[in-house]
Formats: sequence, C-alpha cells, structure tokens
Amino acid sequence: MQIYLDYSATTPTRKEAIAVMQTILTQEWGNPSSLHEWGQRAATVVEQARVQVAGLINAATPESIVFTSGGTEADNLAIMGVARLYAVPQHLIISSVEHSAISETVRLLEMWGWEVTRLSVDVKGRVNPLDLKAALRHNTALVSIIYGQSEVGTVQPIAELGKIVQSHGALFHTDAVQVAGRLPIDVQQLPVDLLSLSSHKIYGPQGVGALYVRPGVELMPLLGGGGQEMGLRSGTQAVPIIAGFGVAAELAAEELATETPRLIKLRDRAFAQLAEIPGLIPTGDDCDRLPHHISMCLENADGEKLSGKTLVRQLNLAGIGISAGAACHSGKLSPSPILLAMGYSEKAALGGIRITLGRDTTEADIDWTVMVLKQVLQRLTPVFSTQTKYISKIK
Repeated sequence: MQIYLDYSATTPTRKEAIAVMQTILTQEWGNPSSLHEWGQRAATVVEQARVQVAGLINAATPESIVFTSGGTEADNLAIMGVARLYAVPQHLIISSVEHSAISETVRLLEMWGWEVTRLSVDVKGRVNPLDLKAALRHNTALVSIIYGQSEVGTVQPIAELGKIVQSHGALFHTDAVQVAGRLPIDVQQLPVDLLSLSSHKIYGPQGVGALYVRPGVELMPLLGGGGQEMGLRSGTQAVPIIAGFGVAAELAAEELATETPRLIKLRDRAFAQLAEIPGLIPTGDDCDRLPHHISMCLENADGEKLSGKTLVRQLNLAGIGISAGAACHSGKLSPSPILLAMGYSEKAALGGIRITLGRDTTEADIDWTVMVLKQVLQRLTPVFSTQTKYISKIK
C-alpha cells in the first residue's frame, strides 16, 4: 500500500494540466514575444492562463498577475522589488514563522543595513495584531506576514493585519502558497498589495508561480532583460507550464466549494484518532487552520533515536509519505525554528511531524496511517507501549 500524505510539499500534476501542456509542447511552442503567428498563438496561451490564475484569487485585472518560476521567486520579487526602490535602507516587518523564502531574503536585506522587526507569535503560531500596530514606524516600507503556515497549518488574520498596515500607509505582502486552492481568496476585498502563489501546490506543474501586484503598486524587477511580464520579470515565458498552472488554477476555483469541506472532515477525523496516542501533541491553531493540514510533535523526542525525522523514515518504510519540521545540518539534527518560535522546547521541536491531505486522500488512508503510526511508536518507545497497555486495560 502506498499512501502519499505530503501535499503541502507538492501535489501530483493533474491530468487536465498534463494534457494542455502536451498540446502546447507540440502545437503552440512559439516565443510569446514574437510578432508572427506562432508567437502570437503562444502569447494567447499565456494570457489565457493569466486570466485563469487571476480568477482563482478574484483579481480585478489579469495584468496584476506576474508569472515567476515559483513561490520562492514570487516572495523574492515582493520583498526585493520593494526594497530596491529605496536608495537608503528602511524598516520592514515579518513574522517569526515565515517560510525561508521570506526569512532568508530579509536576512540578506538586514546585512545591507535594513532594519527588521520579527513579530513574535503565540503558542498557536498566530501574530497579535496589536504587536503589528506597535511595531510600525514612520519608515516602515513593507510588512510581510505568511497567510497559512506550512509546517503547523495556522492561518493568520490577514484581513485584520492588512487593514492595520493599510491605514499606516506601508505596503503589505502575504505568502498565500498554502492557502490558494484550499480557502477562498478575494484580493478585491483582502487588504493586500502583493500576494504569492505556486502552481505545484494546487495540482499544477512544478517550476511556475505568480505574484499578484495590486494595480498602482510599484516594484523594481530582479532581472534585467527583455521586459516580459509587464517589465517585472524578464525572460521568455515558460508557456507549457504556465498553461498547466492556468488549468490547475481554474479547476481549483471550481472545486473549492466541495473539496475544502471534504478535506476538513478528513483532517478532523485524523486529529480525533491521533489524540488517542500518548506523547503526541497537536501543534498550530485548532480553529484557524488550513483545511488539509495536521501537525503534531513528540513530547519526548530525543534526537535521531526518536524524532520527527525518525517517524518520517519509519512511515516511509511502511509506504506512507509524511514530513518533519526538524532539519539535519552537518550530520546534526536541528530543532524546527517554527516550533521554537511558538515557544516549544528544543526537545519537542525535534519531534514535529506534518501530515497533509489532498484530492486522493480517503478515510481508509487516514485510518491506516494512524494505525501504522501507533505501531511505530509502540516499537520505538517503551513508555508509549506501557501507556497504551494501561489505557487498553482501563477500557
């Protein structure tokens, strides 16, 4: 049995996207910047995809969608595109639970003299809007807060945070890579100036993403060249994968009303069963949470012997794919910086795991995975086995 439960890492490319990509590769392979028929057919494909992606987030104009190589480049274009407008370093604000595409980019700006405020979060991973309000300065150029946290699933109060930034006069960016296609996004109502998307998180191909740029917002491009993508992203567009992204975005928008409640039901089923396992602690916000996302941590993780990565390896041997928050650097396991920022101990932060659901996930997949996880923990931890036997006797 093979069960894939790592949909926050990537999703399988859906057949409809593959079909349109095959058509483009064989029939519409022109350069969309060329003026002849071949080029103009390719340009039409790109613009159709722009309309489809704009529809996913209800953007008023398709031209507000700038295609990039993925979510990381979209984040970089948002952060660096604003920063490069200034001759003198300014101030920016991020949360302490950002994706590395934001946190590492901001670290680079810090080396160049920018002042950075990293907002703390509570134990659920949420930013306090009052902290954001207090952190704003006269020279705050940009605020970037992740919409849905990829490791612990917490959804931030983006509308409230955006209103605070908007009233101050700074620009507001959010990384919505994990949210798009799973929760409704309406950028005509949401007070955001910049918003990042990624194709391969919504069953489109890898290697393409987009940055929504609210009309009137100015950015400095990262790449010099031919001025494609409204002058913000030079380079010949990757027409086939952009087309696949467009199809995936359109279908994600169509399926949102049925797929989101289905995922929530599966997610809650998983949490209910996992709650019966001693030593596993739920992480993230239990209410304001991504619909497909389950995250836990081991209360008594102790490095390589018992850690989140240990569980990932053990479940992989059983044909189940999940992920862990802790990372291995130079042979040494490092605790999850996200869990540390949320106030967890280093030991607990070594034990984070993430189970994320998708279109192919069934109730049987959930039940089997929980059963395997229980068996793995029984084998690896004598304490767990003792507790389980004790609970069985009581029942």
